[in-house]
Amino acid sequence: MSQNIFSARQKLAGSIFAFVAAIGFSAKAIMVKLAYVDGVDAITLLALRMVFSLPFFLIVAAIANRNKRSEPLTTRDKLAVVGLGLTGYYLASYLDFLGLQYISAGLERLILFLYPTMVVLISALMFKHRIGRTALFALLISYAGIALVFLHDMHGLQHDALSGSVLVFGSALAYAVYLVGAGHTIARIGATRFTAYVMTVACVACLMQFAVTHTVADLNLPLRVYGLSIAMAVFSTVMPAFLLAAAMRRIGSMHTSMIGSIGPVSTIYMAYLFLGERLSLVQISGSILVLVGVLMISLKKQAQN
Repeated sequence: MSQNIFSARQKLAGSIFAFVAAIGFSAKAIMVKLAYVDGVDAITLLALRMVFSLPFFLIVAAIANRNKRSEPLTTRDKLAVVGLGLTGYYLASYLDFLGLQYISAGLERLILFLYPTMVVLISALMFKHRIGRTALFALLISYAGIALVFLHDMHGLQHDALSGSVLVFGSALAYAVYLVGAGHTIARIGATRFTAYVMTVACVACLMQFAVTHTVADLNLPLRVYGLSIAMAVFSTVMPAFLLAAAMRRIGSMHTSMIGSIGPVSTIYMAYLFLGERLSLVQISGSILVLVGVLMISLKKQAQN
């Protein structure tokens, strides 16, 4: 009985962690669009985000290394950490930042939301994971909501929107690969240590890219950009990264990605509040469908316990 209660609490905590992580990651698009108003380019902004995030991850990594109970990383673990760090948080972030130069924050999050489908398909192909009927139906409902908003926004796109959409689609694919690989690597080395390592890899990669392509003079930016970068580092990078890893450890990558469908909904409303992006009845209807799909997943998991 107590074991069932513990399991139920773990899965409930995992669902909450996934929910908060989705909100945190969604706020990133809003802050990026606000920073672009001041003329900063994607590489510089990404580097600032990572340089303010790096100290947190280095501290956590150092603490994890001092834990005598932690198993030493094998060569396979190290390769996985480097590969997933470059794919999931460097490449995905870079493509996303580039795409946000051409499309709205709401549309960016909608395209990025394609990653749950990619996770499900990759997991089914690689690990023979079965896609349950309820999970499939929940995905269909969520995507019906996404389709409504996407078709609505298609009318107001600029000529560069196709390029931006392709870039964000690539970001979604890179992130899906990360989620699938992360779920199995976390089981071996632990969620906290894994997150600290992969994010450190991503931060270093971003800073190296800036060092190669820019000069120190490019850091002469308004204080507002630095404030947004710090907020992005804390609330849209460090906090959600650890929450996401903790969620995957408790409920798995597939269900974590499904709960993450709240992301597009929150971005649409935040874009309306902070960016003045249009909010219509179609967007509200689509958001409701997405929420219904998320609730179906969450309630099903609680009922199983």
